[in-house]
Amino acid sequence: MTALIVVVLVLFSGLFSGLTLGLMGLNSHELKRKAALGDKRAAKVYAVRRNGNLLLTTLLVGNVAVNTALSIFLGTLAPGVIAGIVATTLIVIFGEIVPQATFSRHGLALGARVVWLVRVFIFLLYPICKPIAYALDKVLGHELPTMLSRRELLKIVEEHKYSDASDVDHEEEQIIRGALLFSSRRAKEVMTRRDKVFMLDKNTLLTDDTLHAIRDEGHTRIPVFDGVQSNVVGILFAKQLLGRDLEECTVESMMQTDVVRVNEDQCLDAIFEEFIAARRHLFIVENDEERCIGIVSLEDVIEEIIREEIEDETDV
Repeated sequence: MTALIVVVLVLFSGLFSGLTLGLMGLNSHELKRKAALGDKRAAKVYAVRRNGNLLLTTLLVGNVAVNTALSIFLGTLAPGVIAGIVATTLIVIFGEIVPQATFSRHGLALGARVVWLVRVFIFLLYPICKPIAYALDKVLGHELPTMLSRRELLKIVEEHKYSDASDVDHEEEQIIRGALLFSSRRAKEVMTRRDKVFMLDKNTLLTDDTLHAIRDEGHTRIPVFDGVQSNVVGILFAKQLLGRDLEECTVESMMQTDVVRVNEDQCLDAIFEEFIAARRHLFIVENDEERCIGIVSLEDVIEEIIREEIEDETDV
């Protein structure tokens, strides 16, 4: 009987100690997120973990009470020094080290299994623990959500990429990384420079030679300039030339003049929003002097997100 009581007290000591580390080591906001995604174990644990101070107080009071009872009980069976050594040895090894090492690795799984018992402890110790938890809530406030920086998120994605336990594959990792990084990129970093852009003067006649040049370039949208290439005044859509009588027509008569312009230092996330709002596929990139220095397309922004070149049949 004596041995049974000692074993039970040591088990409860280990349980309280392991639960303290295992459950309090779980982030309540992460548990809430997992529960919303259908994780039943997280939902069970979150039900008690969301009241963090009440849970912590209950487990600590229970742990202290059990350890005290174990020391007192052993003191009645053996001299003080021997009882102290035995109690310390049992508590340290079986009441602290082993359970904490176990719960630190499997906190969610074990916590979900014994959450019913935790509810019993909370109910029994509620009159003692609730006032203490209430005072802690008022003094310390509720737990703050853990916010990760962009660099930390990138590191987490990288860790998932190399982990066999993760379901994030290489392509998904690339897209997530691109989505996190593309907002820090600027228009001048991804644009096509003006000297590499096929452009037409607004006074150019749409002769057979001009149409052949447009066809050979393979672009659907062609910037139009007035006098110098840094002065873009419109966009010529190649599809608008199909089936038209273009005799004596100039580029100016067929171009669209509502050109969307962005600054070279504008971030790609803002440009991406403008692409969606304006329902355009090509913007003119200008410097601070409002002179054209290049073009940026929706394809350029998407390539930054997926971190992969998009090539079609006209790319060289």
